Amino acid sequence: MGKHDALHPILEQCLFPTAGPLHCAVSGGADSSALLILASMTGQQVTAHHVDHGLRPHGSAERDRVQELAEKVKAGFNAVALSLEDGPNLEARARSARFEALPKEVLTGHTADDQAETIILHLLRGGGLDALAGMGDDRHPIIRLRRADTEFVCRSYGWEPIEDPTNNDPRFRRNRVRHEILPLMNDVAQRDITPLLNRTAKLVQADRDLLDLLAEQVDATDAASLASAPVPLARRAIRSWLRREHPPDSASVDRVLQVALGKATGTEVAGGRSIRRTNGKLRIETFSKEPSESTESD
Repeated sequence: MGKHDALHPILEQCLFPTAGPLHCAVSGGADSSALLILASMTGQQVTAHHVDHGLRPHGSAERDRVQELAEKVKAGFNAVALSLEDGPNLEARARSARFEALPKEVLTGHTADDQAETIILHLLRGGGLDALAGMGDDRHPIIRLRRADTEFVCRSYGWEPIEDPTNNDPRFRRNRVRHEILPLMNDVAQRDITPLLNRTAKLVQADRDLLDLLAEQVDATDAASLASAPVPLARRAIRSWLRREHPPDSASVDRVLQVALGKATGTEVAGGRSIRRTNGKLRIETFSKEPSESTESD
């Protein structure tokens, strides 16, 4: 038996893309280290991307550690240094900055445990159907694995992952969900609810995908199309139209629907934008405090 044969049953549970090079976001923790190790076993070209947010004193040592693992698994390595400051919304700001610095097709080491936490976090923000859908499979190839699996991958490979002290910081809501809410829910249910939440996500994803497909047939810029569509589809079409990095809030979507129904002539939405209706057509107007450059052609 080969040294890493014990990892093949775990690899079979993964959902790595079958074409093209693999780009893996690697912080150095057990989950992302396992992602890189398993990716290297696919036989495809792999690159590890490490982001130093500039928040921890040992950032350079962590970068070197990830580079060491990349060399060990014969993967390419790319490091990005950011300069974030501690303060409000740090977790969200760090996540946003990280993904801006990483390749669009980057894969992350989110597990089934992360999926369960994400669903609860979404619900705490008042999310609807899409909140229950959680994360999809497209950029999360190890989402079927548990944290115990990623730790096993590292042990089997003879690799000691980095321990991130911020994973125990109660300032971050995800940590409180992980260490307080989920254990309490497990105790109340008298079972491990993570598989239940992941099963719910898969069921809801199928429903969400169907609604998205139907909503594509609704023209969000046409008042008549929105007015004649079932309200859930109209809302979904508007949400897709307005979406930037994040979907718009439900109140903004409902206000835009009121414009489509002729109950308002216009409304403001996030990002310095407004929606106006003219001759049955909706349009987005963007306002900036800075003068914009002309887009007229010569």
